[in-house]
Amino acid sequence: MSWTALLPFKPPAQRKTRLAGLLDPEQRIALSAVMFDGVVAALERSESIGAIHLIAADRPDGWTGGWHADRGRGLNAELEAVRDTIGGPLLILHADLPLLGSEDVGALLVAAERAGRAIAPDRHGRGTNAVALYDDRPFLFQFGVASFPAHVGQGRAARVDRIGLALDIDSPDDLAEAVAAGFAMPGRSGRSGQAGRLGEAE
Repeated sequence: MSWTALLPFKPPAQRKTRLAGLLDPEQRIALSAVMFDGVVAALERSESIGAIHLIAADRPDGWTGGWHADRGRGLNAELEAVRDTIGGPLLILHADLPLLGSEDVGALLVAAERAGRAIAPDRHGRGTNAVALYDDRPFLFQFGVASFPAHVGQGRAARVDRIGLALDIDSPDDLAEAVAAGFAMPGRSGRSGQAGRLGEAE
């Protein structure tokens, strides 16, 4: 069965603000753009993903996938609203996963198809970086502080621990961990592919 992937994507001024002591605004936008490109590429290489949708304040120039306007109600409310319009198996994935590969996406979706849903925690085991919903059991999005225990506490779900899903970039330590694992930091003006156009358009 074909899955729809849903990626929330913040406006440039709101991206990676916790890295402000390390990177200037242009560098943070470039970093977000490169990570977004990588996540989209991993999804496009996954045979199970039939469509990629974006939640963003505006539909960016050059974006050819689905788009849903972020109306400023908060991430959880936006996800609830979009889920009602999409239907079918749904993957919610953060766009700041620099080590994500198509094999990580595949492992998550297979786990969800077996258990009904699958959840990938961050590397600290507190946050949630991905949720794959295969069956139609009720599920309440609770992204935010301690979202992982809030999500897994809603009933049977497979936990998927893979570095490509677990390592998101929120802090300088996260970024250092990613670079040590082989992630190539973009240059000051480096923007590539689809996400570069997103950064300029928003």
